Amino acid sequence: MPERAASPRPNSLAAWVLACRPATLWASSVPVLVGSACAKLAGGFALWPALAALVGAGLLQVGSNFANDVFDYEQGADTEERLGPTRAVAAGLVSPRAMKRGMVLVFALALAVGVYLTFVAGPVVVAIGVASIVCAIAYTGGPYPLGYNGLGDLFVMLFFGFVAVLGTELVQVGAVSRLGVLASVPVGALATAILVVNNLRDIDTDRVAGKRTLAVRFGRRVAIGEYALLNALAYALAALIWRLFELSPWALLPLFAAPLAIRNTWHVSKQRGAPLNRVLVRTAQHLAIFGLLFALGLTLSSP
Repeated sequence: MPERAASPRPNSLAAWVLACRPATLWASSVPVLVGSACAKLAGGFALWPALAALVGAGLLQVGSNFANDVFDYEQGADTEERLGPTRAVAAGLVSPRAMKRGMVLVFALALAVGVYLTFVAGPVVVAIGVASIVCAIAYTGGPYPLGYNGLGDLFVMLFFGFVAVLGTELVQVGAVSRLGVLASVPVGALATAILVVNNLRDIDTDRVAGKRTLAVRFGRRVAIGEYALLNALAYALAALIWRLFELSPWALLPLFAAPLAIRNTWHVSKQRGAPLNRVLVRTAQHLAIFGLLFALGLTLSSP
């Protein structure tokens, strides 16, 4: 996303779509696909719980994006110096009050999906849903915003990796497997890589706003190293899963996405500021391609 497109009209559908950040929504759908593939390997794939998990995860991410949009604005992190894609509240496209109402509505819809999944898998789904919503709001809001205190990377790894993948497997199989635990790591790692690019791009403006991300705390070199490590971890775990569980060669399909990881890591190490918007989109696309190949490979490896 190298250039900012013309801004939509205030309060229009296009303004709300922009606030959803559609380019990054693969971060919520890929874990569900991988978790469903793990469920199939465990002999318990269930279509309707899988679809409900997909919708619920998408709603949770959109609600989180709405929360970030309004709370970053209120925290003073979204200013005219912002280098990233347009934020709806900061650009005057949606009022803070309307964005908060939208956030509540989306989270309420996610809870409605959770009611169905609770009937399927039990009250543990309630705990997962409530924890996800609380942490999504606390990421940039509340008295101790996670993203402002260097905990954003941990949040993404936990909720877009372990919680999303294992929660998807749980609602279909009724339990989580060792395969699911390991398979959640590559997914969480590549989702976290999206955040790393975002934080690397905004390192100067975040420092001024008091947003102490890991990139701000430890500097550009460490952030680049983290990005490379997350990508390497994803591929190492994919190969380990194939070997450890003695799966068919289909399980190695995600390795075909490795050139994208190498290309993105190169650009992350060489670019600064606004050009990293393009790398952010490509990092999300890499997650999508890796995740689709990972889920497909696991599915084709099942008996």
